Amino acid sequence: MESEVVTNKTKWAITAAALLAFLGILVETSLNVTYPTLTKEFNVSLGTMQWATSGYLLMVTIIMSSTAYLIKRFEARNLFLLATTFYLCGTLLCSVAFSFPILMVGRLLQAVSTGLATPIMFHIILSLVPQHKLGLYMGVGSMVTSFAPALGPTYGGFLTSFLSWRAIFLLILPLLIFIIVAGKNNIDLKAAGTDHQGFDWVGLCFLSAIFISLSVAFASAGNYGFNSRNFIFFIVIFIVVFILFAIHLHNSAKKILNFNLLLQPVVGLRWLNFFILQFINIGISFVLPILAQDYLGAATFTAGLILFPGALLGALVAPLAGRLFDRKGAALPLFIANSMMLIGCLLFYFKTWSLSVVSICLIYIFLRVGFNFGFGNTMSDASKQVNIKKRADINSLFNTFQQYAGSFGTSVLSAVISVFQLQEGQTQAYLTAAGSQVDFIILAVLASVGLATVFLSTKAIK
Repeated sequence: MESEVVTNKTKWAITAAALLAFLGILVETSLNVTYPTLTKEFNVSLGTMQWATSGYLLMVTIIMSSTAYLIKRFEARNLFLLATTFYLCGTLLCSVAFSFPILMVGRLLQAVSTGLATPIMFHIILSLVPQHKLGLYMGVGSMVTSFAPALGPTYGGFLTSFLSWRAIFLLILPLLIFIIVAGKNNIDLKAAGTDHQGFDWVGLCFLSAIFISLSVAFASAGNYGFNSRNFIFFIVIFIVVFILFAIHLHNSAKKILNFNLLLQPVVGLRWLNFFILQFINIGISFVLPILAQDYLGAATFTAGLILFPGALLGALVAPLAGRLFDRKGAALPLFIANSMMLIGCLLFYFKTWSLSVVSICLIYIFLRVGFNFGFGNTMSDASKQVNIKKRADINSLFNTFQQYAGSFGTSVLSAVISVFQLQEGQTQAYLTAAGSQVDFIILAVLASVGLATVFLSTKAIK
């Protein structure tokens, strides 16, 4: 039964899980601006180096897909301590890495932690926060998960410019010790129990193959073009595995994720909106630093810093958006969110060739404020459509695809820019800007779909 108040112990439990999730997501994007340095230090190509981010995101996605079962099967504190152990080992390994394979292993260990930490945070909120305060606390949770990826390039760019890329990992160790102590002493949430006969290992393998094949397909497109054999081959694999996965879900009693929840109209529409918002959020935070460096000639630190004001102001808006949800319901904040996202993407599209560092920063602020009006509220409203026993399923389903939205968004948008850069006869700056403009119109179309889900859900509720 939910308490009518949020106790200090619950607040500290949420804080510990939120900080661990924050650190995990922070390092997720902090290496993006260090690629020129790391490719030289480890003597690898940019295509190989990209896996330090895309591989990280894929591992997070795969782990998150199992959390619906894990949260029901194990106590939250034990899962939290397991997550901190993985994160500590991964961080230490990354900080002393002398080759790319060692760095990659460290990143994957960190990814396991992040894949556990984010769902644990939302699990605590959904289980212990009363309904009338759910929007506020989900807003705080979404503030953490949306601020960290935008802060990452600034954090990584600053430390790489003035210290060393290794400082990205070393400086978070003291905070990690605090997180371990706070979580161990305050997280106290029993396993809810599960009706599953066992864990769906077959489903996990199929889902992992779906995610990986689609990401590799677009990575291949970036290297060889969208008409290449590699791209077509992996798309075929994706389609085949997707069909096999659908057959497995239909015939098996075990379910890696409860996709049946998406058959509820409002839940399905909120999930789609949630995916689109994160696709745009992570995707555009990848595109803008590249555009700033290649087209405007901005320095690495400046390219990272360009996202910081928007990330900060957007994060401050998230709890206010949660309060608006608590008072007015989902329709108003989601309409504001998707409208602002659409306008922001269109501004980037029409102004691509006349953008400056300042104008990118201002438009990004507008777009990020819109993002934070909707991101947490989509999941909050979806969770209200189901009983409390199914909230763990909502949590795992939404967070799994939140992470993959970021990974897929990065893969698609980077592939578009890379395909343009394969062309000859134009400068790198011109081709990067042309590819970025195509990315912006793709994001605008997606934002339009997100806005449409708001109107459709209003009709579904009526």
